[in-house]
Amino acid sequence: MTDVRVVIADDEPLVRRGLRTFIGASPGLSLVGEARNGPEAVDVIRAQRPDLLFLDVQMPELDGFGVLEALAGEPMPVIVFVTAYDEYAIRAFDVHAVDYLLKPFDEDRFRTALGRARSRLAERRADTIDERLEAVLSALRAREEYADRLLVKSEGRVTVVQVEDVDWIEAADNYARVHTARGRYLVREPIKSLERKLNPRHFARVHRSAIVNLARVRELQPMFGGEYVIILSTGTKLTLSRGYRDAFRDRLGSEI
Repeated sequence: MTDVRVVIADDEPLVRRGLRTFIGASPGLSLVGEARNGPEAVDVIRAQRPDLLFLDVQMPELDGFGVLEALAGEPMPVIVFVTAYDEYAIRAFDVHAVDYLLKPFDEDRFRTALGRARSRLAERRADTIDERLEAVLSALRAREEYADRLLVKSEGRVTVVQVEDVDWIEAADNYARVHTARGRYLVREPIKSLERKLNPRHFARVHRSAIVNLARVRELQPMFGGEYVIILSTGTKLTLSRGYRDAFRDRLGSEI
């Protein structure tokens, strides 16, 4: 029996590593390609014509939606979305019966999604799969509008902060502190939630407790252990941890 040909497309090295491990431990699967961003994903999918694709929704340069749009009209693999989306989006996946892995996921959840994907492969009803994809993408596209301003409450007042004015954002327990040239503002939501509202073309996570405006990055200085110090145009110094280095490099569009 021929192995199921699999491609992984995700910008997070740790996620790719986890999927690679789970796939390697699954009989009947053959990993034929990986991609770190949208353009790479399109190229790998066209070259390898996989049966099964694990596709991250949010990737630099070209997101998961853009990947599927670029492949419109071509033979499509069965898709398992890999996502950090909120509950609204998860309901969209559920309603339209599209398989997904919600980050962070474990091996049991991977096995469940894989079992469903195998069933879809056995059916090979591409028309039904395409209808499901079109429906869920339409639902998610409606939510895929990034914020251009943030509303922050301070001393009984609501201040409007333009996203383009943000230098960087730091985690503050269950809140996030936004740094701008005019001052610092506390946003009453966790940094992970705030990150999903920001356009990944302009903002990047550099540490589990920090997000930077890429337009403010002035310099990178190497440290020990694969970490870097990021120096912003304001003179602020932040740590680029090893776990976020590859994704940050992709956002900058260069090797570091």
